[in-house]
Amino acid sequence: MKRIRKAVLPVAGLGTRFLPATKSIPKEMLTVVDRPVIQHVVDEAKEAGIEHFVFVTGRNKGVIEDHFDIAYELDRTLQERGKTKEFEALARDLPQAGQTSFTRQQSPLGLGHAVWCAREIVGDEPFAVILPDMLSRGCMKQMMEAYGRHGGNLIAVEEVAEDQTHQYGIVAVGQEFGQAFEITGMVEKPPKGTAPSNLIISGRYILQPEIFGILSAHETGAGGEIQLTDAMKRLAKTQDFFGLRYEGRTYDTGNKLGFLMANVAYALEREELAGPFRAELRALLAD
Repeated sequence: MKRIRKAVLPVAGLGTRFLPATKSIPKEMLTVVDRPVIQHVVDEAKEAGIEHFVFVTGRNKGVIEDHFDIAYELDRTLQERGKTKEFEALARDLPQAGQTSFTRQQSPLGLGHAVWCAREIVGDEPFAVILPDMLSRGCMKQMMEAYGRHGGNLIAVEEVAEDQTHQYGIVAVGQEFGQAFEITGMVEKPPKGTAPSNLIISGRYILQPEIFGILSAHETGAGGEIQLTDAMKRLAKTQDFFGLRYEGRTYDTGNKLGFLMANVAYALEREELAGPFRAELRALLAD
């Protein structure tokens, strides 16, 4: 079983739900407390053992590449002013030379197309796909452990209320293996009352490289886009797929409520912020 070294991060989206903020700032660079969303996601992947980050970008996303590079002027200024703590924090966040790759998705043709754009960089090895809108700390580490036990293809899932299943990709559950289980089917946004379970595909995947051959057909699905779920359904005819119930909470920073909740949750976990922030929240709610 080949280990998972690379992760594909699709970051080409326009972020229209956050206009006008995202007119000039990529949505992935919006901050949760004091770190960009994309940095939180990379932190999660690094903790899980990912060594190479493949960013599938679009136009006006160059600031993401800059974020993961050295800022000479800033580093020099911090050193000259004796801000050692800040300088060292930036250095810790910086990937090592050669650990990041950037490729373009010239047209917004869907998640499946974005993943396909990374094929030459990923090569013939299994890889992770991490949707950067979704903050799910510890999820990739849990997936790596499950992959070590089961191999194959793996999808992180979470429960939603039955009346919300029509909004998501849903999996059907087969044989159970603790937190993991065999996936016997997948359906994208099933009509109300028809979902095979209430477990949604939640933005973390481990996939075998044969998925690229299926995506290369460029077959379109829902919304006229090349859907990753459609390609996974075809791959599932010849390879095993497993689901993993993520033990934790996901914050969808791609919508305003999820973004705000992520900021609140992450701020309350910061020792220097939790006390005064909680007091301010109480005062605000009491008004």
